Order: sequence, then C-alpha cells, then structure tokens
Amino acid sequence: MRPPFTRVIARVAVIIIGWVGQSSFGSELPKAHADQSTTIAYHTAITPTADSDVTKGMGAASSLKSLQKTHDVSPYALAGRIRGDYERLMGALRSRGYYVGHVGIKVLAEGKSLEGDDVQLASFLAALPPGKTVECRISAVLGLQFKVGRLFFVLGKSGTTESLLSAKENKLTVGEQGVLQVHEGDPAIAANILAIPSRLLTYLQEQGYAQASVSAPQAVLNTERKTIDAGFFLNRGPKVVLGSFTLNGLKHVKADYIYRRLTIHEGQLYQPSVIEAARTDLGGTGLFSSVQVKDGKKVQPVPQTQNLMAGINGAMPLNFDFIEGKRHRITADVGYSTDLGGRAGVTWLHRNLLGRGEQLRLAAIATGLGGTAQQGLGYDIYADFNKPDFMERSRILNLRVEALRQLLYSYHQTAWLAHGGVSQPIGKDWFVSGALSLEQEQIIQFGTSRNYFIASVPLQVNFDNTHRSNPIEPATHGFRFTVGVTPSVSLEHDTSFFLPMNAQIATYFDLHHLGISRPGNSVIALRGSVGSIQGASTWNIPPDQRFYAGGPATVRGFRYQGVGPQYGRTKYAVGGTSMDAGTVEFRQKLPKNFGVVAFADAGQVGSSSIPGHGKLRVGYGGGVRYFTPIGPVRVDVALPMNRPYRGDKWELYLGLGETF
Repeated sequence: MRPPFTRVIARVAVIIIGWVGQSSFGSELPKAHADQSTTIAYHTAITPTADSDVTKGMGAASSLKSLQKTHDVSPYALAGRIRGDYERLMGALRSRGYYVGHVGIKVLAEGKSLEGDDVQLASFLAALPPGKTVECRISAVLGLQFKVGRLFFVLGKSGTTESLLSAKENKLTVGEQGVLQVHEGDPAIAANILAIPSRLLTYLQEQGYAQASVSAPQAVLNTERKTIDAGFFLNRGPKVVLGSFTLNGLKHVKADYIYRRLTIHEGQLYQPSVIEAARTDLGGTGLFSSVQVKDGKKVQPVPQTQNLMAGINGAMPLNFDFIEGKRHRITADVGYSTDLGGRAGVTWLHRNLLGRGEQLRLAAIATGLGGTAQQGLGYDIYADFNKPDFMERSRILNLRVEALRQLLYSYHQTAWLAHGGVSQPIGKDWFVSGALSLEQEQIIQFGTSRNYFIASVPLQVNFDNTHRSNPIEPATHGFRFTVGVTPSVSLEHDTSFFLPMNAQIATYFDLHHLGISRPGNSVIALRGSVGSIQGASTWNIPPDQRFYAGGPATVRGFRYQGVGPQYGRTKYAVGGTSMDAGTVEFRQKLPKNFGVVAFADAGQVGSSSIPGHGKLRVGYGGGVRYFTPIGPVRVDVALPMNRPYRGDKWELYLGLGETF
C-alpha cells in the first residue's frame, strides 16, 4: 500500500519545461481579439531572489523580458504574454528545486496596480490612454528547496514506471556511482539530475561497453519529505574490444599509410576518447576535409587466437569515412618593412605527392624591393620536400634545394644550398631536429669577392607549452625556447672550423591572472636571445654565418643588420661572433577585432665570442593589430634611441602574426 502522502510521477524534463522557455501555454491572443490601432509600451523588472541562479533563470525564461525591446504590443497581446509567463517563471523555480514556491507579476500603470492573473487585466490595459508605459514587476517566493532522495537503476533497456518504483537494489558498481556527481541530500537541481545519463553513458563506453544505454530519468516528487527520487533504466551490453577497420572514400591516399598512421589497433579495449583521438590525428595530417568514424552495425565474435582481457564478449568493427581535401594550393607571399623593403612571390604546394602525405612546395620570391638595408633586387627560389612518418611515426624527413641572391649593405650573396634532415617530437612539448647542410656561395663584402663552400650539421632542441592551434596564433601563456648548435666547416677560402651556438626564450603572462582583464585580452610578452661562435675569429667566418642584430627579430627601430660593429665610419655592418638581445612587449586587445602593442628592444653584437660585449642599442615603439580568423595582421612603427649614424630614423614593419 502506498504511503498517505501525495506522489506526483513525471519526467524531470517535463518539470522544467517552463524554465527552458519551450512552453506554448499563454501565448499571445490572436490579433482578431486585439485593438489593432492601440499599442502599449512596457518595462519589465525582476526582483532579485535569495538564489541568484533562480533570478537569472527567471530573466532567461520570461517572454516579457526577452520580447520587451522588439516592438510595442496590443493590450490583449500583452495580457496573454503576462499570463503565459507564470508557467515559464515557475519552471525557473522548479529547475532549482523550489517546488512549493510561487511567482507573482504585478502590473502598474496610472497609479493603479493589478495582479497578472486578474481577469480584468486585459480590459484594464485596453483602457489606458495612448503613450502610457506599463511596468511589469516580477517577484518570487522560493519556499523550501527540495533535496535529492533516492537514485535507483534497473537493469534493462526499458520498462514501466512501476518497475522502477519497485526496484529495491542499486545496480551500479562503485566506479559507476563515482561518476554521477549527484548524491542523496544534494539540492534537487534539475540540470544535475538530467546530466546523469550522459555522465554514466560516457563512463560505461570508456570501460568498453560500446552499446550501453541509460534512459532519461523518471522523477518521483515527494511533497511530504521534500525530496525527488529519480530512476533510470540501465543496459550495459557486451564489453568489447576494437574489431576490424574499414576505410571508405580514399582516392589518392594509400590505405597502408592510414593503417600505419592509426593510433589504435584491433584487440584494443573499445574507448570513445581513444577512437576520437585517432580520428583527430588523421584529420591533423591535412590530407582530408572530413574524417568520420562510426561503430559497425553488429558486434563481431572475438577470434579464439586472440589473448584478451577477462570479461570481453566481442569485437566492435569501426568504419572510417574520408573526404579527401584539395591536393594543390597556390598562395601569394607578400611582405614589407622599411629596412628589407618589399617581397613578393608565389608558392605552389602539392599535399600528397606519392599518396602517403608527402608534400612538395615550390616557391619563387622576389626580394629587396626597396629598403634601407638593401642595395638591389634579389631572389629566393626553392623546392621543399617533406615526408611524414619517415621510418617511425611522427618523424619528418625534409629535403630542400635553394637558389638565393640578396644584395644587402653588409654583403652581396649569391648561393646554392642543399639541405636534408629529420625532425621528431618527443612527448607533448619537446621537438628535436638534426640535418646536414651544404652551401656553395659567392660573397662580395667591402669590394672583395670570395667563394665559400660550407658544410654544417644543424642540431636543435625546441620546447613549446603555449599550445597554440596554429603557428601564427598569438601565445597568451607558457614558455617557448630553442637551443641550437651548428658544427660547421668552411672550405675553398681560408679553411676554418667554427661552432655557432644560439638560444632564444620567450614567455607570456596573461594579466587575467591578476584579476584585471579578461582571459587573453592583456598580455605581457618577454623575449631573450643569445648567441656565440666558437673556434674562429670574425674575419675567418663567412660573412653570412656571423651574428647581426637589428630588425623585428632582435632590435626594432634599427634596420636589418644595423646593430653591431661597422666597417670604419660607414653604415656597413661587419658582423660579430656574439650577440644578445631582449624584448618586453605589452599586447592589449580592443573591441571590433582591433588591438594595440607597445614594446622596447635592446641588443648588441660583439667581436668577442663571449656575449655581453658590444655597443648596446635600444629601440622602442608601438603598433596596431587587426585579428582575423587565421591570425593578427601586424603594423608596427619603431624608433631608435641611440643610433650610431645618420639614417635609421624610424622603421615600419608589416606582417601576419606577432613578432614572437
């Protein structure tokens, strides 16, 4: 026999239907009943309650509040809108567990007031003189907040409400109970109870139950005990491993590359998060415009030869559906700064040359289009070949041949280069690379022409925990640093061995951590660079291998190669065997996708191999940013503080992305 108190059985989703604003009750009266020639302006005010979430919920649920700025309404339409708000507002209370509370709407005009549910409301509003504004005051009495009572689970895909009510045992394991995040005695907040099925289902699928299901809650409202019990139908289904993989939609990409690239394998425990990570990884290759993965229609039997973990009841096949992206891309290369002048060129890219993600990039770029550090037109022509997963997953092979000509004030260079190397990520944030580089060049410096043949082995270690989604996205936190050494030998002219070493570090601090800005809006960025060349003096090192400073990479305000030892009393740079530089930059985002930057740079180049020797130069300036979906467009103006010669009065830099 049931207890003598009132029990109301209903789905929680129905209980809060008024809160989410989907109820159609109390909609405005048909226009045929309203005086089309008379409209009323009104204002809605909500009296705060003791529960701020209820107050916010009422504001979101109220059609009076949401529609008051649209246009004036007829008296009868406004009356219908007011009546309809009662159920919506009660939904906001119930969603937070206040089932015995009530709401009130008071309508005030011409020194008079009526309750919103008064039968005379429509005629009262219709009698108002034109031009009067009505005030609608919404208030609520919360009453006692109901608590969560019993949460019970019945095994099976479905059943009747009575079968849920008659359940006597909780059918969850300890692990399953731990993911509910709702306990007996908690406030009966509808959103938390409604979230239980998705939380539990996610947990079950991560345990290998691919076909698990959890029903929507059936709620039992106990008005005497002021609690809500909730019951669920639970079906775990078989525990499975991954079965066979089917690849659909491949046209130019080789299937063996996909199988080798996959981070999952047959016989592995079925886990949606792991499968999603594999799907995302395939999408990150850049070969596909879409990668989707779906479970097979039925569970397969597990081969007897497989040695599986206990409790496995089958294998779930996976179907991968691919839509390949465009294989070819042509892009323009355009840039300008007052020191290096303009550059313009075109790049052609093949994304999948041999069917396994190989990239071939061909570029032809004209350089030296004006500029205070240039003496004429130059070019940069190269072919770049990248092969992913070279001999090992995530290892990249890079081959490059390049023809280069640049007519700088410091030297004129015409060179052929060949480069081959591999790079490999180590963990999440580390990256190492090594290469062999050969360069044949002719350099004219201060009227003297020399030929060099240089062989070098660049070795580099990178760390980056800023976790940007693309290389030109501005960093707002974390560190980035690079350490490199390049054992080199110069032949053909004055054979010499030298060892360039360099390091650069950058860090970013978001002022949001101090509570004075929104996340990512105000950022202080710091950068430091240091370099040293061991084993040879300045004049025994090819000019293009020496250290220079000036420009956006070191000291803005000074032209490219404008900081360091000069040739006599001219503005021609000699270069040096040591370098150190530092930057502090403040970045502030503004409304409408704009931003501003202020910065100061300092640096020096010395003839000693020990950094810290040389004439320190300082530059400062500011700029504006316009943020696009692919990154910020940068415009910076910099001034030199202590320029050594006439010229370098100011420098302008245009580009895409931040300087570091």
